[in-house]
Amino acid sequence: MFSKGTSRLELPFIMVPVVAVLVAWGFVAVGNAPAELTMGSAHRILYVHVSVAWVGLVAFSLMAVCGLGYLLTSKMKWDHWGQASAEIGWICSTLTLLTGSLWAHFAWGTWWTWDPRLLTSFVLWALFSGYFILRAGVDEPHRRATLGAVLAVIGFADVPLVTMATRWYRGIHPVSPEMDPMMQHALLACALGVSAMMALLLIYRCRQLDLEKQILDLKMDVTDQGGKCHGISRSSLS
Repeated sequence: MFSKGTSRLELPFIMVPVVAVLVAWGFVAVGNAPAELTMGSAHRILYVHVSVAWVGLVAFSLMAVCGLGYLLTSKMKWDHWGQASAEIGWICSTLTLLTGSLWAHFAWGTWWTWDPRLLTSFVLWALFSGYFILRAGVDEPHRRATLGAVLAVIGFADVPLVTMATRWYRGIHPVSPEMDPMMQHALLACALGVSAMMALLLIYRCRQLDLEKQILDLKMDVTDQGGKCHGISRSSLS
């Protein structure tokens, strides 16, 4: 699809118009979807809520895969993808809780209840947050990557709990509510748009982390070379 001469940095720019179209399609579909009988237009929060929740689960799954990849290979590339996934996932997980609270206020008359789905979603958000707190306390890159990878792999156990909570445990959160075909189309369009936008941000962030590492490596090389030069000059003078 792309020529061999295509730069690694060109691919995201090629993706931008595609992502823009998908996001616009999602917003148009959500705006044209029929209003729900009891909630009215407030039900449109559901489209964003489900979309960001889906991306959050995918992001943590990718975190776990990248964490496992790092533990097996010790290559920082895996850690960069894991960190980028965690950042995207934390944003989506936070939006999931916020939009879920808004929807619950209109649908159930409460901002929060310890429903199994809500509880496991909160645990997922706490795992995302703990990942960054843990990494912030460690300076050595490989040790930081190892601790983050272990947390991601262990924390992945919460992903199936979030997914299956409404089927395994009783709660007020709906399992899979019936929707008008136009509502289903709007949900699909919104989910695709949000997923595409987050995927693009993920690629950009990962490449930024790669560039940061390359710059750091160059600085270390220059410092080492400078130290060797000073050592040679001093020995020659002695």
